[in-house]
Amino acid sequence: MNQLETQEKTGPLGHALGLLMALPGKSKAKVIAGAKCIKKLAEDDPRRITHSLKLGLALTLVSLLYYVRPLYDGFGISGMWAVLTVVVVFEFTVGGTLSKCINRGFATLVAGALGFGAQHLASIFGKKGEPITLGILVFILAAASTFTRFIPQIKARYDYGVLIFILTFSLVSVSGYRTDELLAFAYQRLSTILIGGATCVIVSICIYPVWAGEKLHQSVASNLEKLSRYLEGFGDQYYRGEGVEESKNEKSYPQGYESVLNSKSAEEALANFAVWEPGHGKFRLRHPWQQYLMIGSLTRQCACRVEALNGFINNDAKGSSKVRTEIQESLTKMSRESGEALKALASAIKTMTVPSPAHFHVENSKAAIKDLKLALKAATSDNADILAIVPCATTASILMEIVDCVEKITDSVHELSIKAQFKSVEPTVSPEKPQFLHRGSIKPVAEVVITVNEASTDHSPEDKNTGLATKPINHVGVPF
Repeated sequence: MNQLETQEKTGPLGHALGLLMALPGKSKAKVIAGAKCIKKLAEDDPRRITHSLKLGLALTLVSLLYYVRPLYDGFGISGMWAVLTVVVVFEFTVGGTLSKCINRGFATLVAGALGFGAQHLASIFGKKGEPITLGILVFILAAASTFTRFIPQIKARYDYGVLIFILTFSLVSVSGYRTDELLAFAYQRLSTILIGGATCVIVSICIYPVWAGEKLHQSVASNLEKLSRYLEGFGDQYYRGEGVEESKNEKSYPQGYESVLNSKSAEEALANFAVWEPGHGKFRLRHPWQQYLMIGSLTRQCACRVEALNGFINNDAKGSSKVRTEIQESLTKMSRESGEALKALASAIKTMTVPSPAHFHVENSKAAIKDLKLALKAATSDNADILAIVPCATTASILMEIVDCVEKITDSVHELSIKAQFKSVEPTVSPEKPQFLHRGSIKPVAEVVITVNEASTDHSPEDKNTGLATKPINHVGVPF
């Protein structure tokens, strides 16, 4: 009994002592895990480190409004608005920074002017009527501005500006009731906001800029490449063998289309930011960024069908093996040519050239559809088991929809090439084609020997039968 009582008494104490002894090891493991996570974030995109340093630099520069005495005497405590502006408007991309800076500056200017006017209007009604008038004006403008935030066009580009408008108007109009120097207050706040915004724009553009338009451009091309890699290998994967080789192919088969399905919000945000950016690099001032959204929408539609098509790869009920074999060539050609078309489109977007090769692959895909329909029709007439044909027909039907999507994407990229003035690439003629064209007209000259006896006017029966001496010869030596 004494031993049991001793264990019960020392049990909680021993447990707590064990936790205390294990605490350094657990803390060390958490620190190591956090360091690995930070390292991975930095390695995935080194621009994140640059962005952090740029923000620190911008904050240091605007802090001079407090550190330098002459600047502090000019702006006073209002210099804090410059620091606050840098914190809230400095974004990862140049377009995001410009968007917030312009929205904040313009909204502050308009709201300050309206707030000053509201204060002047309310002062007409005397000391008793002034607060009532200000309250009514704040209520009307705040309610109307908040409602405009639900409008899709305003919410997409000017939501932050409307929010700053409500804040600034309320501060200026309400504080003006207790502040005599209202105009000086509005001027100081507007000037410090402009200083903070200008600092953000200069640092964002001049030091390793990250352009939202360029990111959108690369994202759309990358999504097309992901779909192309899947479609190019679909035929082989659909008709793969069984056993260990199957598992290897399944692991190595690209599944990048899944990320394409979730790209809508990112592309829309990048397009909204890209509109604010000035011309840079290969992109002019009024680049058709909205056309990228159209291409992205069609790409996601294609990715939805690819996701449905992916369900038939690991499905045991693939239909009749005979039918699958009969349509294998057409099915593989459709997927391969569609993938080649998407690859050509992605390359055209990256290099900003006219996507001429894509039309060739699309036509090949449409030609394969005709062959596939004939094969399915023949299989349906020969095979009485319709249920065995349904999985094959469903797979073929989804592929046909994908070909239709690829054709729409091709047209949309071609429209982008016209609006963005992509450069044309002259088609290169391979050296094999001219040889192939003359192969049938040059060789007979060397092989056919024609003998004409000019001295004799009579022809033997053999000459009359063959008629070689009397047949006319064309300019390349081939009888016609």
